[in-house]
Amino acid sequence: MNYIYWPEGYLPGTTDHYASNEIIIAGLTAEQIWPYISNTSEWPKYYSNASDLHFYNGPGPELFEGARFRFTTFGLIVEAEVTEYVPPANGEPARVAWHGWCEGSEDKKLNVHHAWLFENLSGGRVRILTQESQIGKPAKDMAVQKPNPMINAHQEWIEGLAKAATK
Repeated sequence: MNYIYWPEGYLPGTTDHYASNEIIIAGLTAEQIWPYISNTSEWPKYYSNASDLHFYNGPGPELFEGARFRFTTFGLIVEAEVTEYVPPANGEPARVAWHGWCEGSEDKKLNVHHAWLFENLSGGRVRILTQESQIGKPAKDMAVQKPNPMINAHQEWIEGLAKAATK
């Protein structure tokens, strides 16, 4: 199976918080899922923790390599830039990732790398993987919460994404 490409400074286990969620589903393909992650106007329809999306360097709502956008999640306004954008093609997995950040005091400052992988598997199955590595006090605070809000929210996101793609 394929894996997430981590930029320097965001390798899991070396940051303040890390979350990984994965599901494998039969009867769905990366090609069917892609429009629901690449088109950000779809996010709030199947994921309750994403709202107020705004693009800076393009009309949106479609992501693209280098897209600069912001959205609200976990009650935070997250600025983001797409650092990886590879639609599914030629049997290769689809990938999208962004660097996200929150400005402010040390108590509010946050930097993240959030990545997605959509991989077609044998037997008509697809693997949806999302992983996020975070740096900053909000990440440290979230890392010790039980249940873990990042794990739970990302599980909602990948399950909602899969359900949206099956309609």
